[in-house]
Amino acid sequence: MQLASQNGYADQRMSPAIHAALINSLFQDPGPMFAGALCAAIAAIMTAVKSGDLYLWPCAALLIIVGALRSLDMRHYRRLRDANQLSQPATARWEMRYQIGAMAYALVLGVWSLAAVLDSRDPVVHLIAITVTLCYMSAGAGRTYGRPWIFHVQILLACGPLTVALMLDGSPYYLGMAVFCVLFFLSLKHISTNLQKMFVQAFVAREGETALANQFDTALNNMPHGLCMFGADGRLAVMNYRFCQMAALPDDIIHSGASASDIVGACVSAGSISAVNGTIILAQIEHTKAHNIVTTDSDGRRNRSLSWTFQPMDGGGAVVLLEDVTERRQAEARITHLARYDELTALPNRVSFRDEIERLLTIRQQDGQLSALLFVDLDQFKQVNDTLGHPCGDQLLCAVSQRLRDMLRPEDFVARFGGDEFVVFQRNIRSNDDAATLARRIVDHLSERYKIDNHLVEIGASIGIAMTTPGISADTLLKNADMALYRAKADGRGTFCFFRDELAQTVEARRTLELDLRKALANEEFELFYQPLVSLKSGKISTCEALLRWNHPVRGTVSPVDIIPVAEDMGLIVDLGRWILRKACLECVKWPETVSVAVNFSPQQFHQRDVLSEVRYALEISGLPPHRLEIEITESSLLRNTQLTHDVLSQLHAIGVRISLDDFGTGYSSLSYLHNFPLQKVKIDRSFLEGIDSDRPLTLLRGVARLSADLGMSVVVEGIETNEQLELISVDGTVSEAQGYLFSRPVPAIRIRQLLNASHGRQSDSDPFLAVGGRSLG
Repeated sequence: MQLASQNGYADQRMSPAIHAALINSLFQDPGPMFAGALCAAIAAIMTAVKSGDLYLWPCAALLIIVGALRSLDMRHYRRLRDANQLSQPATARWEMRYQIGAMAYALVLGVWSLAAVLDSRDPVVHLIAITVTLCYMSAGAGRTYGRPWIFHVQILLACGPLTVALMLDGSPYYLGMAVFCVLFFLSLKHISTNLQKMFVQAFVAREGETALANQFDTALNNMPHGLCMFGADGRLAVMNYRFCQMAALPDDIIHSGASASDIVGACVSAGSISAVNGTIILAQIEHTKAHNIVTTDSDGRRNRSLSWTFQPMDGGGAVVLLEDVTERRQAEARITHLARYDELTALPNRVSFRDEIERLLTIRQQDGQLSALLFVDLDQFKQVNDTLGHPCGDQLLCAVSQRLRDMLRPEDFVARFGGDEFVVFQRNIRSNDDAATLARRIVDHLSERYKIDNHLVEIGASIGIAMTTPGISADTLLKNADMALYRAKADGRGTFCFFRDELAQTVEARRTLELDLRKALANEEFELFYQPLVSLKSGKISTCEALLRWNHPVRGTVSPVDIIPVAEDMGLIVDLGRWILRKACLECVKWPETVSVAVNFSPQQFHQRDVLSEVRYALEISGLPPHRLEIEITESSLLRNTQLTHDVLSQLHAIGVRISLDDFGTGYSSLSYLHNFPLQKVKIDRSFLEGIDSDRPLTLLRGVARLSADLGMSVVVEGIETNEQLELISVDGTVSEAQGYLFSRPVPAIRIRQLLNASHGRQSDSDPFLAVGGRSLG
């Protein structure tokens, strides 16, 4: 039982494959077993004949019968095993059948040897019985080493009776033989146990090697790379499935013992590589140098790229790694294209254009040809983006690029620099007139109508032209064309301008102005002037508009007309507007409580994310009540992101700040603004006063004023310069406030306080305009 339990514990640690192998060891070739049983039966017959003992004949018969049955059992097991019809449970049942047969045979053999020794006094009979029994047990050690506990039971059943018989004889020699039998039993037990250990260890090692080989095969065949290894003799040693698949090789080539030339030739035949590349690859394998090459399929339909990496091995031979790099090379080509071409229009971008111009300029210097660079900027493109949206703007840019392509010769070169800027390089021209002719054609053709998503769109173009000169670089040429473009836009747009040396001075002056402006903001060189708005009902100043002035140490006082555009281009308008807002609020606190301050917000400033926070902060640090602050916005501010604009205006109105629409009547004026946005005041532009003494302009002004007043908004007319204009706008009472030089020019803060004191200190019920007296206050 102890032996069985130990064996059962060992079985639990064995894999099914090892357990099956141990069972198979029991059912080895049945021939030797049958021959041994036959010899034992003959020996039993010989003892029966020699001794004349009748009891020995049944033993001989049983030895023959049991031996034959065990041989037949073995043959049946081997047939089932060869046919793969043995399951794990079936194998366990066959082990039990072997145990029963082996123990039955050993018991018969033990009974025979016991009877032969005790019933006969013939030494020959004793010798035969002892010899046959011990020989059979010795042979059994080599058969049942897989299950040694079975053999141990066999020894007890066979040698045990023989040992007892020898001891019962009583002779000293027989007692010695009994002792020898016990020692022999112990030796066989030790041998069989060690044999099983060695057998199991061998199977475990083989199973581990098999598992490792299977893992290696699994890893090898699941690699993303193809792998092929050649020995020092140039014959194929290892190839994974991925290599076969990528090289389009037949599966049987792995087992054919092919050479490197056979493998490369098969790749060429399959169309995976060209014959030329095949020669290069074969040379790399034979010379076993670390190297890498990329090949392309000879079949152009697949357009596949393969990377071959060669690595020599110690002792000769080489490892070849194969990788499909088609997608990587396509991605690299795509990245390269994106880095050098505009994705929207497919035109070369700034980087590609500059490199190409450098090359063309080198060629031009060699052949002496004249060339021109045309810097094209679209006019009114931003308005298309703002009104129709960016998708329409993108379609417009594509249409513009196509028109430019159609106008150019094959040797000319066009690129998109970003936004609405295009650059044309015109080669091999005779004079400046050729460049001017092309520029005029571009302006005319780009100004023709475009149909974008059922919208008819009209834009313009301004062009700066720079001519090539000996030794000029691409950067200088671009800079010159850019300066010429700046001048063309300043001249009214829709035209072209050649670069001249004096333009550089203008650009330098602009650059100096930008530097001075940045320094002025840091040093607070700015000052606020204020222009009053007079209430036509009370005759008092009701609001003062804050206007920026720059006290330049050299230029003197600089007007906002010169400051604001530059600040917007530089991105300083937000910081500058923040300073104006806080300064104006701090000044307004010093005025009478009935007077408000109006601050202009540029579109950039108004659409910053934290505009509401900036207004709240300015009110908080100044202590100014929100209702005394008016924010003046232009119509262009309402064009951008309508929903966001509406939300911001509503939030400002909610905290008590008043919103005024400035310069109404210019640009893209729309009466829908008055209805859709929370406005409290409308300032009618001074352009409405032109020809106001005639019926039509006056009717138009009064109509706008009446409509605004009916919607609950205050109406202000700007640019009042004469008493006649004042009388005309105030007749029907729809205009609530007026502003202009008739009352006062913009004045410094100290002067506006004097005007406010004068305005609010004198008043007459009979004459509401006594405070202004029909004359300038300033």
